[in-house]
Amino acid sequence: MNPWTRPWSRSWNRARQRVNHSLKWKLVRLFLLLALGTTVIFLVGMKEIVRLGWQGWGRPLLADYVTLLAADIGTPPDVERAKALVARLPISLHIDGPQVQWDSHPQRPAPWQRIASPGNPEGMIHIRTLADGHRLVFGLAPPSPAAHPKWVGWGTLTLLLAITWIAFRHVRHLLRPLDDIRAGAIRFGRGEFDDAIPVRRDDELGDLARQVNTMAQEIRAMLDAKRGLLLAISHELRSPLTRARVNAELIDDSPERAALLRDLAEMRDLVSDLLESERLASGHAALQREPTDLNALVADTLAAHFAGQPVEQQLAPALPMLALDRMRLRLLLRNAVDNALRHAADAGRPPVVATRLDDDGGVTLSVRDHGPGVPPEQLAQLSQAFYRLDRARQRSTGGVGLGLYLCRLVAQAHGSALQIRLAGPGLEVSMRFAPPGHGGTNGARTEP
Repeated sequence: MNPWTRPWSRSWNRARQRVNHSLKWKLVRLFLLLALGTTVIFLVGMKEIVRLGWQGWGRPLLADYVTLLAADIGTPPDVERAKALVARLPISLHIDGPQVQWDSHPQRPAPWQRIASPGNPEGMIHIRTLADGHRLVFGLAPPSPAAHPKWVGWGTLTLLLAITWIAFRHVRHLLRPLDDIRAGAIRFGRGEFDDAIPVRRDDELGDLARQVNTMAQEIRAMLDAKRGLLLAISHELRSPLTRARVNAELIDDSPERAALLRDLAEMRDLVSDLLESERLASGHAALQREPTDLNALVADTLAAHFAGQPVEQQLAPALPMLALDRMRLRLLLRNAVDNALRHAADAGRPPVVATRLDDDGGVTLSVRDHGPGVPPEQLAQLSQAFYRLDRARQRSTGGVGLGLYLCRLVAQAHGSALQIRLAGPGLEVSMRFAPPGHGGTNGARTEP
C-alpha cells in the first residue's frame, strides 16, 4: 500500500467503525432504506396502474383523436393546417408522400426510425395512411429547455440531503438520553455519585435514566456501609492490638518479648495495609492532592523511615511542582524501599531512589535494588495481592505480599501505572507522573 494513503485508510476505517457502532447512524440508514423501498414500490405500482389505464382507456381515445387530427389536415395534406396543429398542440408531425414532404422537427430522427427504440414505446407513435398514399406520423414534441430547468435536479438533491440531516438531528435528539446514561455510568464507575443522570423526557429512556439513578444511590449506600464497617473493624482491631502492645512493653526484656512486639507490629501494619488497599482498590478513595516537591518528599520519607539504612538518592534538580497525595506517596515509597532492602540485603550496592525529568515535562520516580531479581515469567504477578516468591512465607523474608500491590494501587489512583522491570541485576519499580496540568485521577476522586 502507498505510504501516503495509509493515514487516509486508517482514518476511513476508524470513521467506518464509529458509524457502524453508532445506533443513531443505524437508525438513519434504516429510515433511508425504508424511504427508498417505499419510493421504489410506489413508482413500480404507479407505473403498472398507468400502464393498465393507458391500455384500457388512454390508447383507444388517443387513437381516435389522432384519426380526427389526420382528417383535419386533409387529403392531400395541408402543410399550413399541419403547422397550426403543431403550434397549438405538443406534438410532432412528419408527412411523407408523393406530393408533400414535411417535418415539424427536422433536427430529430425520422419517427419511423424511433419506433423500435427502447426509449420510445410503439404506443407513443401513431401512423395514419391517407387515401392518396401520404403517410402521417404523429408523435410527442421534444421538450424545450425551459420546461426542465437545471435547478430542479439540484433542488431535489438538496431537499433529500436536508431531509436526511433533519432525520439525523431528530434521531440524535431522541437518543440523547443514551449519551447521558453512558456518561453517568462512567461517573458512577469512578465513584462520583453526586451528579445524577438528567431525566430529559418522560418515556422509556427517561424511565431507564431514573432506574440507573436509583441503582447508583443504592450502590452508594452499600459502599458507605462498607466503609463504615471497615472503620469499625479498624477501630475494634487496633484498640486491642494497642493494649496488647502496651502490656507487652511492661514485660521484662527477653527474646519472647521482642518476638511478641514484632508480631503485634506486623498485625498492626497488616490491618492498616488491608484497609488502605481496600480503599484504593475500590476506586472510591479521595486523593488529597496538593502541590508537592517530589524531591523533598523523597528525602523526608527516607529520613523518617529509613534513617541509618543504606539507601542511595539520585534526585534530578529543578523538578516541577506536582499535584500529589503526599500521604499515599509516602506509603508507596515506604513499601517500595522496604521491598528493595528486604530482597537485596546481601547485594554489594544499596538500593537507589531516583527522580527524572522527562522530555515532555513529566516526572518519573523509580526505586531500584541490586539483588538477584526474579524469573521474568513472574514479573507480572509481583504487584498482585498476597503474591510472594517465597511460598512458605518464612519470617526471614518478611511481609505478606501487600507492598507492591499497594504501590500499584497508589500509582493507579494518581493516573499512572506501576512499572516493574528486570534491571540486571535486581529490579526497578517506577511510576510516571504526567506533566503539570495534564494529570488524571484514573478512577480516584480528587478533593482539593
